[in-house]
Amino acid sequence: MTDKEKDYKHTLNLPQTDFPMKANLATREPATLKAWNDMDLYRQLREIGRGRSQYILHDGPPYANGDIHLGHAVNKVLKDIIVKSKTLSGFDAPYVPGWDCHGLPIEHMVEKKIGKAGQKVNAATFRKACREYAAKQVDGQREDFKRLGVLGDWDHPYLTMDFQFEADIIRELGKVIARDHLYKSYKPVHWCIDCGSALAEAEVEYEDKTSPAIDVRFAALDDAAFLARCQHVPEHAGHGPVVVPIWTTTPWTLPANQAVALNPQVAYVLLQCNGEHGPERLLLAEPLVKDSMARYAVDDYRIIATVAGAALEGVMLQHPFYAREVPIILGHHVTTESGTGAVHTAPGHGQDDYVAGLHYKLPVDNPVGDDGKFLPDTELFAGEHVFKANDHVIEVLKARGALLHMQALHHSYPHCWRHKTPIIFRATPQWFIGMERAGLRAAALAEIKKIAWVPDWGQARIQGMIEGRPDWCVSRQRTWGVPMTVFAHKKDGTLHPDTQAIIEKVAQRVERKGIDAWFELDAQELLGADAAHYDKVSDTLDVWFDSGVTHACVLDKRPELQTPADLYLEGSDQHRGWFQSSLLTSVATRGHAPYKMALTHGFTVDAKGKKMSKSLGNTILPQKVINTLGADILRLWVAATDYRNEMSISDEILTRMSDSYRRIRNTARYLLSNLAGFDPARHTLAQDKMLALDVWAVNATADLDQQIRAAYEDFNFHLVYQKLHQFCVIELGSFYLDVLKDRVYTTKPDSVARRSAQTAMQHILEALVRWMAPVLSFTAEEIWKSMPGTRPTSVFLSTWQAPPPSADPTGVRSMTFWDKVLKVREQVGRELEKARVAGIIGSSLDAEVDLYCDPAQKALLDTLQDELRFVCITSYARVHELGAAPADSIDTALAGLRVKVTPSAHTKCIRCWHHRADVGVDKEHAQLCGRCVTNVKGAGESRSFA
Repeated sequence: MTDKEKDYKHTLNLPQTDFPMKANLATREPATLKAWNDMDLYRQLREIGRGRSQYILHDGPPYANGDIHLGHAVNKVLKDIIVKSKTLSGFDAPYVPGWDCHGLPIEHMVEKKIGKAGQKVNAATFRKACREYAAKQVDGQREDFKRLGVLGDWDHPYLTMDFQFEADIIRELGKVIARDHLYKSYKPVHWCIDCGSALAEAEVEYEDKTSPAIDVRFAALDDAAFLARCQHVPEHAGHGPVVVPIWTTTPWTLPANQAVALNPQVAYVLLQCNGEHGPERLLLAEPLVKDSMARYAVDDYRIIATVAGAALEGVMLQHPFYAREVPIILGHHVTTESGTGAVHTAPGHGQDDYVAGLHYKLPVDNPVGDDGKFLPDTELFAGEHVFKANDHVIEVLKARGALLHMQALHHSYPHCWRHKTPIIFRATPQWFIGMERAGLRAAALAEIKKIAWVPDWGQARIQGMIEGRPDWCVSRQRTWGVPMTVFAHKKDGTLHPDTQAIIEKVAQRVERKGIDAWFELDAQELLGADAAHYDKVSDTLDVWFDSGVTHACVLDKRPELQTPADLYLEGSDQHRGWFQSSLLTSVATRGHAPYKMALTHGFTVDAKGKKMSKSLGNTILPQKVINTLGADILRLWVAATDYRNEMSISDEILTRMSDSYRRIRNTARYLLSNLAGFDPARHTLAQDKMLALDVWAVNATADLDQQIRAAYEDFNFHLVYQKLHQFCVIELGSFYLDVLKDRVYTTKPDSVARRSAQTAMQHILEALVRWMAPVLSFTAEEIWKSMPGTRPTSVFLSTWQAPPPSADPTGVRSMTFWDKVLKVREQVGRELEKARVAGIIGSSLDAEVDLYCDPAQKALLDTLQDELRFVCITSYARVHELGAAPADSIDTALAGLRVKVTPSAHTKCIRCWHHRADVGVDKEHAQLCGRCVTNVKGAGESRSFA
């Protein structure tokens, strides 16, 4: 570079900015977090929100146990995107995070450290340790959530173990009781042997299990009485015992059998066949005959009678190994999908069995203890664990000649979601919220129809669950939980007549001392002489009740919140969890749903669609992503992925996200670097003073602003990402900023041409930084600090801002005009690239281009005059009539356009790099073109279009 060349560098408006190209997010983001904390940003947001319309997203509480995982990150980031976008939309959108703090997982962790309550430590000491453990877990998770960039009232979260919260949970139980929804019953519930407690529906998951599938003979007590109910096929009376085979995968439940159920509307047949013990007559549902006979490997059989299921009601059968007579009963739960069409019925071990048993007044027998072992007085199987007893039951059946068939069956079976172990159904005395009591089910179903479900299939899903769910078992046999603060009569189990007053007195004590106030309470303190007639209930409430009443304990209690909430947002598993428990408790106590909209997101899977698990080695820890790539990359992935489906993530996907992030960041950096010296208050031009291309850019920004706001409003965050990324890469990177480079670099600093471009870039950046803010929160804040002009201390203290589009722009200032120019530019660009690849030219400025156009396109391009070369980024761009096209011109994909690219023979201007015929005309500046001479020593060039 000569001395003369160096002299001209200072005449260029080269980009200047302190905004770094390299993000270095992992180390830079914590400084932003500190700044937010120092300025108390959340408090400032509440102050500017005063008087605005509210938007309440209520936080479903994560469980206070263990480090956060990717699912936590997805959930919290989605919530944060919504809250921030609503704030930018002009709402007061407070976000109060919370934690679910009671329950078994915490008990188990504390047991590992200090032993079980009542054994190595007393219950009070155990509960204190649980409280301390949960508090420590909350602190750890809180820091991880804050590190994700989630803004919220982290200094004042809601905790279900706070004394006030525990007291309010008790008060909500009182309201449930007051409205006659609670009752006590001895009925079968999901029971986890490892937990030693009943489970809620939401605590049950289904995994594969191998079970012994057996067909068992229930012989008729009186063959003649049985046959009298049937219609006989002539001349085929048959012989051998009459047997009703049942099929079951739980042999251990047979000791509790009290009946055999048939479907009243199914046609049954009596088959004559020869079994291992000789001739016998088997009753089977007609649709299941072939499958059953194949299972028994019996080829020689014939139908000797037919009968409707309803005709056999009340016929007595012999229990296969007990001296017990059991009736045939009827039930519509009996299907012909598999088995024999006859269902072994044990009301103590199944919901359908229990319901049928109630109708027929069958005993609800449960011979199984809390530990999963048969009780000491259980004939044949005393003390045996139920799953281990399966083999013994089968041995007894074989010995009694009652086993018809056995095979191993791999099938879906309910498991405890915490222990991942198979559970059982067993009847125990428990407290229930009745779905049919006081019209709860019907009211809940009515409310579901009023709620907006996103995605819309959520409505059908939760509706089906509510329609088919049994009564809600809300009692648990645990130490660390909110107690059921009621007194039940020793004889009939009825609640004390002063229950409402008692509950309020207990709640007031719990406000002061926490749940220990109940456990330490002497019944006489509240009941006086009545204490001798009432039992103090020792059960604790299901933790789903705790979180289910947050609408009452948080939304109703905190002055900055309100109920119903505008939105509940959780994973798709919460249709059976928090969405449902919240709905039921609110409808039960208030008559309406606690939320107006429920949005669900899918689960994270790897790039191949496999569920993440430690055993597969395909897990990705959010902490690792944050510490290497930065939280904004993780946030961008959440936004870019359609959360309505399973959300795929892998190192490769995160690398692609990093690439996309760089394009967005570098676009913002380029805008910042060309706004050096621009004061929006003094230098902003009105649109009628701006160049046509800049007006196009402003209008394109205004149009995109509406699209992005709509995408945020509709929770289509993947569209926000797509539109934002495309704008940076295509409209800005590949066109506008590419064309703009010559003008902002070479024109005079205070010229209209440069100020017009800067005005447009400022408008673009003001919109762009806000579009980014809900997703790329750290980066948007970093950009905000580097932007010119007076502004609030944080981007989150602002609202959406986009320039108003021009009023009905026409001609060269219209979007339509530039859309047509862009199509021409695209064809020119392709030919320039071919010439570059062929070695004909180096950069596009080494070329001259001749365009041969039909009349419409010629008129369009002639409008731009000599400034067409700036649009094409060539040294010359000449427009001709299509008929003048030489043979060596290239026909393009655009109808009516031919292009010819030639290398320029003119000298290159060392300042603007254009090859121009007038380079050297000014002897004082012999290496400059005429345009640059004017910009260096004259009044400066004039631009109108580009």
